[in-house]
Amino acid sequence: MTLADIEKGYEAFYQAVQQQQNELKTSFYDAYIAHMEIILNDYRCDESKYSKDGLSRLKKYYRTLQALDLQPEEKRKITQLVLLKGSTTEPLQANHQLTPDSIGYLFVYLIEQLNKHKDVTILDPVIGMGNLMATIILNLQLAAKNIQGYGVDIDDTLLKIASLNANWFEEPLRLFHQDGTQPLYIDRVDFVCGDLPIGYYPLDERIKDHLTAVEQGHSYAHHVLMETAMQHLKDDGYALFLVPNNILSSQQAPQLKKWLGQKVHIQAILQLPSELFKKESSQKNILILQNKTQATHQASEVLAASIPSFKEADALQKFLAQFKHWQQQNL
Repeated sequence: MTLADIEKGYEAFYQAVQQQQNELKTSFYDAYIAHMEIILNDYRCDESKYSKDGLSRLKKYYRTLQALDLQPEEKRKITQLVLLKGSTTEPLQANHQLTPDSIGYLFVYLIEQLNKHKDVTILDPVIGMGNLMATIILNLQLAAKNIQGYGVDIDDTLLKIASLNANWFEEPLRLFHQDGTQPLYIDRVDFVCGDLPIGYYPLDERIKDHLTAVEQGHSYAHHVLMETAMQHLKDDGYALFLVPNNILSSQQAPQLKKWLGQKVHIQAILQLPSELFKKESSQKNILILQNKTQATHQASEVLAASIPSFKEADALQKFLAQFKHWQQQNL
């Protein structure tokens, strides 16, 4: 598959969503869902819903998509481009934005270094539209890993998009429509990965037993989500969270540090390149954690490193080698 074919697939896919939106008089995201449901129904639709001209246009776009021999990762790239385009016309709140591919590929590398087993289970407690999880799963599959993914989200529209995309990609993923701060009834996993939503959790009574909860006012949602997610890790499992770069110095850092001190090993804090973020205040780090169990130990040297620009190939390769060496020496 060439870049030209992916561009052709993107154009046909996006135009089909636009046509759905015009015909059904609906939002971009509902049109996207309607379009994906047709794809998964072998490109069959209820023709009575569309004008004669609109149906003709849709069939042309679908013939183009059917003619392309798209692999799962190529399908993911097309859907990502379409959803990014859609977000320019119907903006999502910051916490619902797609996680950039560059971060997803970095997660893949980190997971490969941290776990050498062939079978890997992964949970995303705030999966959203699923691009981060899809990037991780599909690329680990390309590395000959057997993956089972689990995803949770409270937003039914985002979860529906994640579900439809996963079906089109043939992605091994089970999804749960629920609050990620509450217990999830699955077996414990090898990895928890999440691009955590930043803000306050409004239902104080529901999280009152969390160590990260504050006594007065609303607690930080990203703190309580981390605490709950860590309970689903295997004894020797790892969590990789995207968090604000001031997470250890924020207003509610004392509650977070209390939980970390009692329950968790901080193994690495990796500062992402500033170029990935529009504002300095929105910059994030990757936090690598393990639960304190008999199967884990605190690294003799916590890796605190700044990841170089993804445009600087040599510097990036040097960092990746540094991480591999650190992992071999400390974990």
